[in-house]
Order: sequence, then C-alpha cells, then structure tokens
Amino acid sequence: MNLPTLYSFRRCPYAMRARLALLVSAQQVELREIVLRDKPAAFLDTSPSGTVPCMVAGDTVLDESLDIMIWALERNDPQGWLNMPAAGRDLIARADGPFKHALDRTKYATRYPDEDANHHRMQACEFLNDLDAQLGIWLFGDRPTLADYAILPFVRQFAFIDKSWFDAQPWPALHLWLSRFLDSDEFSAVMHKYPQWHVGDDPQLF
Repeated sequence: MNLPTLYSFRRCPYAMRARLALLVSAQQVELREIVLRDKPAAFLDTSPSGTVPCMVAGDTVLDESLDIMIWALERNDPQGWLNMPAAGRDLIARADGPFKHALDRTKYATRYPDEDANHHRMQACEFLNDLDAQLGIWLFGDRPTLADYAILPFVRQFAFIDKSWFDAQPWPALHLWLSRFLDSDEFSAVMHKYPQWHVGDDPQLF
C-alpha cells in the first residue's frame, strides 16, 4: 500500500498540528523526520517552500499545515472538528498571522534586534486575552474543533518562552485548556521522538 509521505519536525507547531489531525482522523502516513539545519535534498525537491510540514499524497503535494489538517479530516472526522463556526476560521487566521508574528519576535528576539520584544509580547497577550474570554471547555463549547488544535501548538510555544511568567497571567480558562492538551494522549502520541530520516531508511509509520 502506498501511504502518503509526511515530512515533519517534531517541535514545529505547524507540523505538530498536522500530525494531530492525521492522528485523530486515523490517516496513516510514512513519517520522515527532518532536522531543519540539515534538510535533505529529497525534502527540498518536494517542498515548494522548504518548510515543514509537507505531505505527498499520490500526485498531490500539500505544503501548508492547515491544508494537511483539512485533507485528513475530510477523509475521516470522528470528533467533528470541521463542524465549527465561521469564527473559528477567524481565530486561526489571527493565530497564524498577528499572533505568530508577535510570538516569533518574543521568542527569537535576537533575530529582530531593531524590534521591542516586550511590545510584541503584549501584542501576543491581546490574542491570548481574547482566547481566554472565548473559552469554555473548548473554544466553541464542550468538544474540540479544528480551531482548538490548529491554535494550541502555538499557544504552547508561546507559554514555554517563559513558563513561570505565563503561568502567572490571569488566564484561568486558557491555562486549563493548555494543560488539558499537554496532558492528553494525543499530545503524547504526536510528540513521540523519531530518528532523523535519511534516504534508504526503513519506513517509519505514523
């Protein structure tokens, strides 16, 4: 059986959310774990952007994590992640746009010496304030949707920039939401550590 091939990197939040959707939809792939400082030629020849995740399914190349999530869920969506209000798409767009912009300039401040990391942290906090106000158990009620799992890996990344500071912020619903994710079987499964892929290696199935 020819399985789709997923080029991934364990800690990348984009790759993480793609793996989450593949996991919950039970769409098995051949996983090729990439080390970003040592990208193999086969990956660079496949990915138009040279970034993870990138999935090859037959003649189709999906080079965006959200496209991979939707591809998987359109084939099998047992938890109904795609049954989401239109506001969920807006939240994902904010996470992928302004929040990720601010997150990068907070986490990787040395890469942006002309920018104020504290200003960007406050910009990120505006989005997190809105998430905290939106949240019940999940963003849209008592079950998860695409928005929850598309956004959570980035909130995790932001939280661990300075976890003590993050934990001290007045976001009770957000803290519970993130903790539930970090303690979940899904998170544990997608964070399993795979060896770096090389041409000729036996397939690693995910």
